[in-house]
Amino acid sequence: MSLQQDLEGRSGNKCELCTATNNLAVYEVKPTITVGGSGVDGSLLACETCITQIENPAETEANHWRCLNDAMWSEHRAVKVVSWRMLSRLRNEGWPKDLLDMMYLEDDDLRFAKESGDHLDESEKIIHRDANGAILQAGDNVVLIKDLKVKGSSLVAKQGTAVRRISLDHENAKFIEGKVGPTQIVIITDYVKKMADKE
Repeated sequence: MSLQQDLEGRSGNKCELCTATNNLAVYEVKPTITVGGSGVDGSLLACETCITQIENPAETEANHWRCLNDAMWSEHRAVKVVSWRMLSRLRNEGWPKDLLDMMYLEDDDLRFAKESGDHLDESEKIIHRDANGAILQAGDNVVLIKDLKVKGSSLVAKQGTAVRRISLDHENAKFIEGKVGPTQIVIITDYVKKMADKE
């Protein structure tokens, strides 16, 4: 069975956030690296409206997300994490804060939920940017724009090397992490360029 079929079976062919039944698609909760890759545990079935608002905070309509009153109690990790993130993003509305106060996440799930930074005020967020100024997010793919000597080893990461599914340093906007071959390394953002999704 495909991932979509698995999620359709799990959800009864409904958006797992708002229960809409049309324009449904698989939504992978970023960063996929945190959940050990994509799959049923790291994905949910969501409608176009929910996905659009998750990915574009400026288009978020608070009243649409009153559906989280039910979705936040889901037994599925991806649904709980997205519910927590959206309630955190909307907490200044008042009612989402009340729901957040009732919600419980295991420590690992809460760490994963916080990866998006939705719980932070704009002034607290650390923004990672590549050499061209493009904003980097956890799970993005980047390419090195110069040869980098890896500290503590004889490894030289060559210009043009792709580093997939990066993670972000939450304390320093200049640092990201990713694998070059089998080695997990810290990379300075000045030396990378974000890859387009299709690359």
